[in-house]
Amino acid sequence: MSSLLEELARREAAARRRIEEIREQIAALTSQMQDEQDRLSRLTITRETVEEILGEAAQLLDEPKGQAEAADAAGTAPSAQPPVLGVVTVPHWQPGMNTAVLPRAYRDAVEIMADAGRAIRAGQIAVAMGLPDEAAKREGLRSKLKRLVERG
Repeated sequence: MSSLLEELARREAAARRRIEEIREQIAALTSQMQDEQDRLSRLTITRETVEEILGEAAQLLDEPKGQAEAADAAGTAPSAQPPVLGVVTVPHWQPGMNTAVLPRAYRDAVEIMADAGRAIRAGQIAVAMGLPDEAAKREGLRSKLKRLVERG
């Protein structure tokens, strides 16, 4: 009978150790979850702030265009507007737009694809743009190409 009680005590101690290990895992996972929730909160705030800034920048970019059209209609030269600094945007496509509204790197990529006349890979476009054939450059270009597709 003593060996049975010893076996039960051994199993009970083993179960307590497993419970303690699981509690430690739960505490670690809870900490990781809190860290990720904090990160998500910061990213959400950052995205909202960027959307707000880009929305304002898009309005600033639209104003000089409208003023230039009014000046052309009046037959006068448009006044020089200070450039919008720190924001590079890819506007959503609208009828009548051309590649001139795109930042230089995007225009280059579009011209290379148009000249190819067929589907080409991001690495081929990067080489044609004079970029080194490195994974980082390909991935950066790939994100630019995805942004162009998303915006029409």
